[in-house]
Amino acid sequence: MRIDVFTIFPTLVDGFCSESLLGRARTASLLDLRVHDLREHTSDAHRTVDDAPFGGGAGMVMRPEPIFASVRSAQPPRPLLLLSPGGRRFDQAMAKSFAASGGFSLLCGRYEGVDHRVVTGLCDGEVSIGDYVLGGGEVAACVIIEAVARLIPGVMGNDESAVSESFEGGLLEAPHFTRPAEYEGHEVPEVLRSGDHARIARWRHAQALHRTMALRPDLIARRGGLNDVEKRLLEEFPSLPYPEGSL
Repeated sequence: MRIDVFTIFPTLVDGFCSESLLGRARTASLLDLRVHDLREHTSDAHRTVDDAPFGGGAGMVMRPEPIFASVRSAQPPRPLLLLSPGGRRFDQAMAKSFAASGGFSLLCGRYEGVDHRVVTGLCDGEVSIGDYVLGGGEVAACVIIEAVARLIPGVMGNDESAVSESFEGGLLEAPHFTRPAEYEGHEVPEVLRSGDHARIARWRHAQALHRTMALRPDLIARRGGLNDVEKRLLEEFPSLPYPEGSL
């Protein structure tokens, strides 16, 4: 998969995407990430990419010329999406859609945003990672790249890992435990040590339901509530405790 990123801080994106899972995916040629420095397409000695907005106002706006020139030079895969607060909310479904495509591109805004002619004349849409404001789109780009890349076959090593993760099937993932079996008076649930894989699978599904109901009831509502099988699972396996006041 090819992903192009357009930014004035290429090392922010390239550095993050050179480590861990993403770094290995790039080394194995599973991910073709190309980060483009918009300043390379400026025409003045100061490599200026911004200017004051017409009509006045606080802050600066990214100029259209270097963005258009950079995109035209790179001929990136489409869609080209501007990272902005007004964009469509990025979620797991969108990540899966991107992962199934041949590639896509991201434009990282800065300052007060980009010239609107970039939005209407160059980009194919806008995307947001949440209802809050960042200093620029680079962190958001890294979020999207990691969420998408880990769904590319071969990237995670064990492709089954992505099947049981949070948001698959509209639920959070069940809690996990590892060694030791007892730590400071807290024990791993007996069912996980039983060796009964069918019962373990039912327990994990029940705990995924319990956890989602406790922490993200909106996801349960979005699924249309619980079916009869799920209600019986909740009766069979009590919920694990969760800290009071969990956000």
